[in-house]
Amino acid sequence: MTAKNLLKFKHFIFRASLFFLFPVAIITIITGCNKESDTDDSYLLEFITEEYKPLNYTENGSLKGLGPDLLKEICIDLGISYSSEVLSWDKAYAKALTNEHAVLYSTILNAERKSLFKWAGPYASLDWNFYSSSQNPIELTSLDEARNVAGIGVLSDYSITQYLISEGFSNLIYCENNQDAFSKLLSGEITLFPSDKITAEAALTAIGKSIYDVTNKLSFRTDLVYFAFNNAVPDRVVENFQKEIDESKQNGVLKKLYQMYMQSANPPDIIQVYTEQYPPLTYRNNMGDITGFGTDVVLDIMKRNQSYYPIRVTLWSNAYELALLNPNFCLFTMDRTEQRENLFQWVGPIGSNVTYFYVRADSGITIKSINDARALNSVGTVSSWFSDQYLRGLGFTNLVTGNDPGLMTSKLINGEIDAFVCTNITFPSILRSMNYQYNQVEPAFQLMSSDFYIAFSKDTPTGTVLKWQQALDAARQDGTYDAIYRKWFN
Repeated sequence: MTAKNLLKFKHFIFRASLFFLFPVAIITIITGCNKESDTDDSYLLEFITEEYKPLNYTENGSLKGLGPDLLKEICIDLGISYSSEVLSWDKAYAKALTNEHAVLYSTILNAERKSLFKWAGPYASLDWNFYSSSQNPIELTSLDEARNVAGIGVLSDYSITQYLISEGFSNLIYCENNQDAFSKLLSGEITLFPSDKITAEAALTAIGKSIYDVTNKLSFRTDLVYFAFNNAVPDRVVENFQKEIDESKQNGVLKKLYQMYMQSANPPDIIQVYTEQYPPLTYRNNMGDITGFGTDVVLDIMKRNQSYYPIRVTLWSNAYELALLNPNFCLFTMDRTEQRENLFQWVGPIGSNVTYFYVRADSGITIKSINDARALNSVGTVSSWFSDQYLRGLGFTNLVTGNDPGLMTSKLINGEIDAFVCTNITFPSILRSMNYQYNQVEPAFQLMSSDFYIAFSKDTPTGTVLKWQQALDAARQDGTYDAIYRKWFN
């Protein structure tokens, strides 16, 4: 039998073996060999995961879910055996950090973890919501309000727990797992629990309840899911996995699995494209469509490059963090400042704006210098906006920062803050969206004038960035850019 036929036979035997059950509690080891070589590229891998439906879960003794099924496809294509150990998350995470052959999935990449592992993905995204019991009348409009509730259930070492701790939450109550957390939520032992919808539905079903027994009170964050390799795993092994993940995105395998397990047809693509609710530059309209001046420019670029990627909307602070952490990530629109210059790659400029300290028209507040602004009792900013970063760099200690520009606008109108820092392009639209009038405010002092761009993460291939710049340049030359500008600003 030739080597090629032997490999096909091994694949056949392996595919057939997937139909048999295996005891999940048994520790199993993966012995790996590259499909092009059984010697030089061989490397031992041990795959570890947790019970977290629908990403990974056991059913009738068999491991299923988006993560295991995708891993099976990758192992088949690479010509390596597959099995997986299922542990509680805290044990799985600890083992992945110490075992030189470990691969932990499904793992969210965040700032705390980035340097601790090597990463291949992303292959899923999770949209985090704060859920309450449907019987609880609590209303949330911001993370600040969530800080004041009686108790928020969390799970140890989870990415979302690490995030809430980094945001200064002190009202966290630790639960054993998702089922335990939702049981406590429905019994009133905790007020809120952060979860994505698909996982929430699975956990509620497991305890004999329905997704209609809880209510989403606030959508506040998106995270991306990866295979996390111990840092001792050779780069070439991780690169092989990345190539297989990218191929699964191109040939439709990941989309099929995503529809099966995640109830969505939109898995993460080769490039992630994100924006924020920031009219008229970028926003989701009443019909649910993502539109705006910046969006039209990005869509024209993708059309010219014949390479379309879904655009997703999230909070700016969330999108900005994702752009800093993840490779192949596009975020628009972003003001190009000295502080950000070396953090991203840039396509543009696509426009200019002026940033002002806005005050309420009847406030009687006068700002004639930056020192006058520094002397105010309170200045509202939005987290991770360039204006917030700039003022912090100037040593401002009177900043009141939130994630939602609409909320900060309400604080200004209601007299809770003395001034709000925003651009002349976006503030009129924000006011209208909140049912306020522009004559209720006035620009008291100009902070800066700046250009805004399309930003790419540092780990995005330079060739991709160059193609986007060339497409934008072509749109300027043939008049398309001017037509888009007139549509939104004339």
